[in-house]
Amino acid sequence: AAMSARGRTEVEAALRSAKLNPAELLPAVHCLRFGPHTAPGPCCLLQLEPALCAELEAGRSLVIRGEKDEHAVLCSKDKTYDMKIADTSNMLLFIPGCQTPEQLNADPSSYNVIHSQIAGFSKNYWELRRCRPKLKKLRKLLMEDPYEGPDSQKDQALTCSRYTTEDLLSLIQASEEEILHQLQVIDACKIEGYWRILEFDYEMKLLDHVTQLIDSESWSLSKVPLRTCLEELGSLEPKEMIEHVLLSYGRKYVDDAGEVYFEMREDKICRAVAQMLLRNAVKFNLSEFQEVWQQSVPEGMTTRLDQLKGLALVDKSSRPETIFLLKVEDLPEDNQERFNSLFGIREKWTEVDITPYIQDLCADKQTVGALLTKYARSSMLNGVKVYNSRRPIS
Repeated sequence: AAMSARGRTEVEAALRSAKLNPAELLPAVHCLRFGPHTAPGPCCLLQLEPALCAELEAGRSLVIRGEKDEHAVLCSKDKTYDMKIADTSNMLLFIPGCQTPEQLNADPSSYNVIHSQIAGFSKNYWELRRCRPKLKKLRKLLMEDPYEGPDSQKDQALTCSRYTTEDLLSLIQASEEEILHQLQVIDACKIEGYWRILEFDYEMKLLDHVTQLIDSESWSLSKVPLRTCLEELGSLEPKEMIEHVLLSYGRKYVDDAGEVYFEMREDKICRAVAQMLLRNAVKFNLSEFQEVWQQSVPEGMTTRLDQLKGLALVDKSSRPETIFLLKVEDLPEDNQERFNSLFGIREKWTEVDITPYIQDLCADKQTVGALLTKYARSSMLNGVKVYNSRRPIS
């Protein structure tokens, strides 16, 4: 009560006692007091960067995502942030209607004593840090029930989980734009309202139909007509699936007459054929594989080992040299676990070999070199820089 009655004279006297010059301070003075029921309230403080603050001020939403066993992340429309509690030595006070110094300076009537009651307080706040979206779970969920075609008995049984966009938004720790982009990256498609990934053999069957038609019609690989593909292949497979495989393995464009065409993506088709050849072999003689691989791709396409980055690895130390399947999407998402897994497969890596398997771990503006410095130790082997684990691998 004594504090609430404090006036300008008493405030200035207190400042003089503290040896403070009132002329160096803001003219408005807050006299704070705790209410009878003031306690650490149910409110949480969240520190926002200017861009996120602008999102809220524009009326858009921020969403916290994560299941009970996952560390929470906060998502805007297109970015993902780690949430961590930061403790502070200064007590943070909640004051309803509190004005900032800028607001007080803009108000000529602010040359007075303002009596404010503290509604609550906190000794910590949530700190946000931009992070990579946690998208590995997306493929895992969709692979629970890959689409094997309209005639598949398994598909008609409806025993597996299937996911709508809304389901994925509630289960995947990433922003909506990041999730939708990743669905494109993994060539997912919507079937009867659910996101699905094509089972690999069925996808290769569709691709084979398309490439055989291209060959029989002697079309240029850069000008494959959508309408004719649908007319010729629509009796074999659903037209939606024919168009989907063209979208997955080609670049869509429209000519001057309004006809839709696709330019087939050589690297992606060669990569898919290589995966088909390697998936049932533990290791494949490299020279034999390269010969079979070139014979297996559509005529006019050229196979190159650099098409297999993040899909297969060449073992140059074996005699003869061999190649085996190693898909980056099968490796752990956590940085340390990823490196442990890679060093378990191979003790020493060159930067060229390891880069495709750690590139996706790079955070915003981070380089592969910085990751290697943190998680690996470098040395020279026969004049070549190689990297091995910083810790023993069991």
